[in-house]
Amino acid sequence: MDQYLSHRRRLLTSSRPLPDFEVVGSDGAWLHRADGQRILDGSSGLLCANVGQGSPMVLARIEQQMTRYSFGGAAVVQPRVQLELMERLCRAVGRPEDYVALTTCGTLGVEVAVGLARNITRVRDGKTRGDILTSNLSYHGNSVFTLGIAGNQIRNPRPEDRYGLGPAFPAPYPPTHGHAHEGHGCDASCADEVARAIDSRGAQNVAAVLIEPVNGSTGGAFVPPGGYLRRVSEICRERGVLVIHDEVLTGLWRTGTPLASQHWDGCEPDLVILSKGLGGGYVGVGAVLVSPEIAPLLRHRDADPLPAMGTMAAHPLQAAVCLGVLNELESLDFGAFTARGERLGRALRSLTGWEPVRDVRGIGHLYGVEVTPGLLWPLMQECERRGVFFYPFTGAGEPRSEGLVVAPPLTSSAEDIDALTMALTDAVAALS
Repeated sequence: MDQYLSHRRRLLTSSRPLPDFEVVGSDGAWLHRADGQRILDGSSGLLCANVGQGSPMVLARIEQQMTRYSFGGAAVVQPRVQLELMERLCRAVGRPEDYVALTTCGTLGVEVAVGLARNITRVRDGKTRGDILTSNLSYHGNSVFTLGIAGNQIRNPRPEDRYGLGPAFPAPYPPTHGHAHEGHGCDASCADEVARAIDSRGAQNVAAVLIEPVNGSTGGAFVPPGGYLRRVSEICRERGVLVIHDEVLTGLWRTGTPLASQHWDGCEPDLVILSKGLGGGYVGVGAVLVSPEIAPLLRHRDADPLPAMGTMAAHPLQAAVCLGVLNELESLDFGAFTARGERLGRALRSLTGWEPVRDVRGIGHLYGVEVTPGLLWPLMQECERRGVFFYPFTGAGEPRSEGLVVAPPLTSSAEDIDALTMALTDAVAALS
């Protein structure tokens, strides 16, 4: 164990102030520990293991592809498995004619989407600048650029490292929007802040607004007010600005619909970024979907070259895994799946009467349980003692909020959901 700890210090990876546990096996939503106990993964790993562990459908697609070839650049080897993925994915999310760029992760997916949006608006509108506007409660990846433009600055705390970048408008949620503290909550009119942000830059200088349709792990699963996303789309169309939806975390049924934006009418984006749920935690992968109305501009003679997608982009084994994940998702009994999400929501909202719990919010299989400051790590420890692990969120308001992201695998059974909520309820009661 001493040697393990010594080696662990040399591995530069994020950590949390709790002892980790050795895993020797897994099954669906459950991890099997070396001490003989098992623990339920209440947050789908890092919000990515959407179809659980050990999927036979994913394994079958990997084995099928391995018997053919394990690597082949799409510019050299006919990208048949990648084309199959493109067709299946676009149909699955209800955008059957979209163009698709495959990348290696969500961060690169955001970078590629930004490059494509800039290219499109330069060809279509003659824009020379390509500003990208985001909200003050947002997270869009771990590169220097995406950390710079996003609202979550915990991971990028030094202003001098942001190269003059930063969020442009407040998110429509009380912790970050002063408007909500002036006697009424946030509503669709909060989108006027987006209009002001574009107009202050000059629409001729703005390529796109990049937004999470449902907030992810920064604020803890905030859901926008009705009509907000539609109004953002209207504002952007009026000004010739594209809308990019970052669905890295929320895409592929995490919120109960194929895309989170599909909970509301009239807010279809120009570009969509998918990642976590697409790879299911089995591979790093990202996909950028571009609407057919604007995608042909990327082939225009005046267009810049397409942004670099990376050596491992459109990897055939990546595509095979994603097809296996889609097989798992499309085999769900969606009536039962929806009922499990509602069951999860009801059980979590019942916690709002307990002293440590300040708020419960979310939709589908994505919830944030906000707790009294200072109780996050004790609550996580109590949950682990009861056999459930959760991913923490921190990042909204002042003082900064904190809590648990509750996001079990979409393939979890009703019994799994009950085990999760009972353990969390007991843990909250222990801290009351």
